[in-house]
Amino acid sequence: MTDPSTHPVRLAEDIASLIKTLDDHLARASTRQAAEILGKVLDADDGILTRVTDLVGTGSRIAQSQAHRGALPPEVWLAMGRAANELHRVGVDLDEHADTLKQLGAPPATATTPPPKPVASAMVVRRSR
Repeated sequence: MTDPSTHPVRLAEDIASLIKTLDDHLARASTRQAAEILGKVLDADDGILTRVTDLVGTGSRIAQSQAHRGALPPEVWLAMGRAANELHRVGVDLDEHADTLKQLGAPPATATTPPPKPVASAMVVRRSR
């Protein structure tokens, strides 16, 4: 198996394909499963939206560097920066609803029935004579 870090374009293609597969699963998911998936996608620390936002932010910094060198038009850098900022704002807006998604996506609580209370007659100790 090859190291995916040595083939970053292939890695980007694979991730895009996996996101499409996840989208297909989401479209067919039950309400609870959909909420669970969306909760993971929108997780502010490790979610897909956060990672994509970070990726676009890194792209913006690279585009800035290349624009300063004259390799890219400044409009590319500005567009990348706006996209990173917008993704960040969307993430902040959606973060308000993270708890609701987590609650909806949580597995249902297992209904444990308390043990039956002993009947008074069962507590009578009978002695043999």
